[in-house]
Amino acid sequence: MSSPTTSLLIPDGPALVAWVGHAAILTADGEMLDLTPAEAARYLAGSAPPLLVHAPANFRRLGISAIPALDLLELFAFVRPAVPVAPTPRGLALALDMELATSGLDDAAALLPDLAQALLARLAAGRDLPANREAAGLAAQMGRGGWGWAPYVLAALGQPKALPTPQALQVWRRLPEWEDTAARPPPGSQPVLPEAARTRLAAMLGAESEQRPGQADYATAAAAAFAPRMAQGEPHLVLAEAGTGTGKTLGYIAPASLWAEQNQGAVWISTFTRHLQRQVESELNRLYPDPVERRKRVVVRKGRENYLCLLNLQDAVGSGNATHVVPLGLIARWAAATNDGDIQGGDLPGWFSELFGGGLLPSLGDRRGECLHGGCEHWKRCFVEHSIRRARGADLVVANHALVMAQAVWGGLDDASVPSRYVFDEGHHVFDAADSAFSAELSGTETAELRRWLLGAEGMRSRARGLRARVEDLIVAAPALQDALDAALKAARALPVYGWWERLGDATPSPNPTEALLHALRLQALARAVGEASYGVIECDLAPELPEVRAAAKTLHAAYVLLGRALTTLQQGLLARLDEQPEEDAPEMDQATRSRIEGVAASLKRRAVDSVAAWIAMLAQIGAPPAEPGVAPRYVSFLRLDRRPAFGDRSGDRDVGLHRHWLDPTLPFITSLAQPAHGMLITSATLRDAGVADVEYAWEEAEARVGALHLATPAIRVAVASPFDYAAQTRAFVITDVNGRELGALASAYRALFLASRGGGLGLFTAISRLREVHKRIAPALEEAGIPVFAQHVDAMDNNTLVDVFRTEQASCLLGTDAMRDGVDVPGSALRLVVYERVPWPRPDILHRERRLHLGQGDTSGYDDRIARMRLRQGFGRLIRSASDRGVFVLLDRQAPSRLLSAFPAGVTVIRAKLAEAVAATAEFLGTAT
Repeated sequence: MSSPTTSLLIPDGPALVAWVGHAAILTADGEMLDLTPAEAARYLAGSAPPLLVHAPANFRRLGISAIPALDLLELFAFVRPAVPVAPTPRGLALALDMELATSGLDDAAALLPDLAQALLARLAAGRDLPANREAAGLAAQMGRGGWGWAPYVLAALGQPKALPTPQALQVWRRLPEWEDTAARPPPGSQPVLPEAARTRLAAMLGAESEQRPGQADYATAAAAAFAPRMAQGEPHLVLAEAGTGTGKTLGYIAPASLWAEQNQGAVWISTFTRHLQRQVESELNRLYPDPVERRKRVVVRKGRENYLCLLNLQDAVGSGNATHVVPLGLIARWAAATNDGDIQGGDLPGWFSELFGGGLLPSLGDRRGECLHGGCEHWKRCFVEHSIRRARGADLVVANHALVMAQAVWGGLDDASVPSRYVFDEGHHVFDAADSAFSAELSGTETAELRRWLLGAEGMRSRARGLRARVEDLIVAAPALQDALDAALKAARALPVYGWWERLGDATPSPNPTEALLHALRLQALARAVGEASYGVIECDLAPELPEVRAAAKTLHAAYVLLGRALTTLQQGLLARLDEQPEEDAPEMDQATRSRIEGVAASLKRRAVDSVAAWIAMLAQIGAPPAEPGVAPRYVSFLRLDRRPAFGDRSGDRDVGLHRHWLDPTLPFITSLAQPAHGMLITSATLRDAGVADVEYAWEEAEARVGALHLATPAIRVAVASPFDYAAQTRAFVITDVNGRELGALASAYRALFLASRGGGLGLFTAISRLREVHKRIAPALEEAGIPVFAQHVDAMDNNTLVDVFRTEQASCLLGTDAMRDGVDVPGSALRLVVYERVPWPRPDILHRERRLHLGQGDTSGYDDRIARMRLRQGFGRLIRSASDRGVFVLLDRQAPSRLLSAFPAGVTVIRAKLAEAVAATAEFLGTAT
């Protein structure tokens, strides 16, 4: 019998790797061609489909439309589903444990045929595994849909003539069912002793691990968050600032895991970025090395819209859309292998939607709140239900700030439980996360979405199901609830009708009450606009309102009161059904029906009742007397009009709405989430403003930023210094001879610095337009020097993919906006230079104006300075992730005030220098001078 390798069929077309300025093509005859993008495009026009990695990125760099190609990422997704990989030749080689040559363009092109052979050989070796039982039929089905890899995959599987099997796409048939368990009793209140936390930490680290001074002290201090609560509404709140390198993740896992084990309860660990969430998962491998035990004790929870909906997948498979056969086939392979079913940030690669378009994945999640719960035929296999049930018995639940705060807004988790212990890592983001979670928006987009959710597609080409279809069979025997449903659907017609955005600029407003208000809001936004209002985001204060706004708001308020009353009656009536005693001889309500009623009632509250209640309150404030001068308002309300350049006779208006934010969003955060808890740890490397000399004042500011001042019991303050020697490991420069407003000079500075560091550079910008222009000017020269440049808003990749690529391609550089800095955690030499285009001042919008006035304690410029210093400090913190790292920080803003430079760690001396001096010093310090 021949070995699997002998039956392999290998593509014999060209292999392509394209950068911005040139491309390498390995021909079928083995000749290596170094071509310009135009030359490469002409060559490909007459060749067989090329072998490449990430087709959209290559085609964009060549400036061509999509052509048939054999993308190795597609083959990888089929052969190794649910396995992470950076979408580059080097990334694939690392994932396949292959030896690497140098990272030049020619080397990358020469590597592609070897990658194809390695993947096909791996598939051939596993052809008899249970996971590949239906692989041949699936591949043949994908081949019928135009998948170029099909004949090669079928040959590797030993079934070159396999027939297409549509049933192979029906992965839901092969997924396991969850089993229900008894409700978990309330947790105990036993404390975590400091010495026990140290012992647990030492056990996780092991004898051979790097010893980090301060890590054990941090774990001891964090244990205070797990002490028994002494009074209702007074949790133990620990604010722990742990310098970069402290090892805070394991430092808080130690006491958290001990408390969970001792008290038979769950600790929720919340992060802001996906990267840190993955890091927490990785560190938990130390605590639970056995994967079976780890899966039992640890669960990652995300919003329900993040998970693959099997009913939506079934609809997509049954739609007959030939263009979706290939991606759906790869989704089927992934769904059978995934750890949790997360299609947005889990083990489905971020580049998947880049390869197949951004519309498919969102349609496969429950983004519209239409889950049938127990009424769905896939309920017992549902990924969301699996996650919910695993979380009920888990010791540690890892989530993100957005989900945790959203659950607080909703009044509990999916199973109505409320955690008593929390850890908020990346605590410097608590303010912004709370601002988003507790804000309200009465806009065209939001109100139209509610109409669609309540009334369904209304004759449009859509699979949207209205509220009647979801609840009617649940209220057949309840006339009062049927009346409430009818009243709600009748009142929902006050919400805007499809096409509302095209009517915003009409001379007379629509008779629809919501559209009439939107029309009036647009008039006010344009009337109060400062400067040209042709396109972009236009904001203005709500008060004083135009007469048209007041009149429309009064009418709409009455309409929404009717809608809210009917929805509330229906939602509360559904919950009341759960407590009803069955009539004599009537069967008890089955679990699936109970679950469905609970789910529908929860969806009604989240998607409709709460939203309408917030809109009613916002409308009631229109026309109210203004606050007294100098008195801090509870809320900040303003109008926002989103405009784009008009096209033909079509309006450029995208959306308009009334926005309401808490002036201090930490107040609802504390009252709805912290006060009901027994203990909470908020931790970060940047809780305090390093530029404030008064230590007490710096702590008070930090407490204000997370809401600690709203609690009756003072927070416990903890500070653990970074173990790194920043004076020896870093250099920092402010460039004095570059005019940042002149794009040519700015691009020249970036080019010189990135060449000096020989890659490994992160460029951060405050404006997308400037980022794009700098990338266009520097990419060809850098790539000619062997330094590929990747860029947010330029490359056909999302942020997480770009960071994965940057981490893998250690000679590359990455350009992104300032907001990208938190998602970049790249240890080692892959990140050795951070260049800021200018000081990252806060955006000067209405919300910021009011906060700096009322929360700045009389020092409005100081409020701006604190935000800018924190951002600079966080950007600087990307550089050094271990004791062996070395890095350079450069600010290309000659007007940077000296008062901001105290943002950097102790020992860092910021040098004001000319560009040439900084370039030379950078090369010398990093050891890259030629």
